[in-house]
Amino acid sequence: MNHPHLPLALLALVACLGGIGLATTVPVAASTAIPADAPADQGRLLVVNKGESTLSIVDPRSGDEVARIPTGNAPHEVAVSPDGRLAVVSNYGTREAPGNTLTLVDLAQLSAVATIDLAEQTRPHGLVWHPDGRRVLVTTEGNGTLTIVDVPERRVLAAVPTGARVSHEVAITPDGSRAFVANIGSGSVTVVDVASASVVRSIPTGDGAEGVAVTPDGREVWVSNRAENTITVLDAVELDVLATVPSADFPIRVVFSPDGQLAMVTNARSAELRVFRVADRQEELVAPIKAPVVDEGPQVLAFEGSAVPIGVLADPDGRHVYVAAASADVVAVVDLEVGEVVRLIPVGREPDGLAWAAPTY
Repeated sequence: MNHPHLPLALLALVACLGGIGLATTVPVAASTAIPADAPADQGRLLVVNKGESTLSIVDPRSGDEVARIPTGNAPHEVAVSPDGRLAVVSNYGTREAPGNTLTLVDLAQLSAVATIDLAEQTRPHGLVWHPDGRRVLVTTEGNGTLTIVDVPERRVLAAVPTGARVSHEVAITPDGSRAFVANIGSGSVTVVDVASASVVRSIPTGDGAEGVAVTPDGREVWVSNRAENTITVLDAVELDVLATVPSADFPIRVVFSPDGQLAMVTNARSAELRVFRVADRQEELVAPIKAPVVDEGPQVLAFEGSAVPIGVLADPDGRHVYVAAASADVVAVVDLEVGEVVRLIPVGREPDGLAWAAPTY
């Protein structure tokens, strides 16, 4: 099992879970019956399975896996085009064999249709699709760059040096003018002007800056500092630090609800989803994300032990949050009204990055 970015303590935790049989696919049956309170059919849930180099396409209403598509080696993240027709997967590779490709997936055909070679830009990780629907921005850790790719032409347009170590995740403003790159090794965020492909500023945030997201209104940037157990809130325009918010142990990802009112943070070591109100930055909800335990039959009876929650995504209805439990091979569904995990969706090995694909079928 490959966890290139997890510290030794967390690696030990994952190894421990593997030793008791929780690091392989958990035989949890996905119910084919659509729950009465399920959201309307708003598309598909995409799940990157980095432990087996695949992309799962899931119907979030039924929990059924519609397709499982091969990708490049050890993919970590996925992004969907603004029109919902294409997905791009970053093939990070392993410690021994760094990746340098993106896999392009046609979501109508449910198949990989191209491999985009990033040439000397290696270890692609975080990625976002530009609002123009043509370009993808991807962090390339091996070179310390933010790489801009023309998807239709399958070529690299620019590689912007961040001047930082372990440039990991990236977020973009709604108008596509600025990108924010979180740098784990430097504890900072690099601000990039997309039009000129140049660095605007580097902003210290906190040790282990990893997750990063821009509010839907484009006003704030939230950065999760995993080594400090804090969230740094930045002004997206003036680039000032507005606040530092305490989180649980090892905050690793942050995303916003579609209406921008809530921020969802996964905490890998304490195995929790923390939900914050954006307006006052106060905690709204804590939902434990534990490893599933199966008894007689496929029914999940209890949760115990960490499931190493990493990827997180709020669905379009604003009620449900999906969390990739990397060491349990499931996606946990958190109902914000209930305030707890209400469902588990089995996927491939080591689920990580998540994305939504609007219905185009």
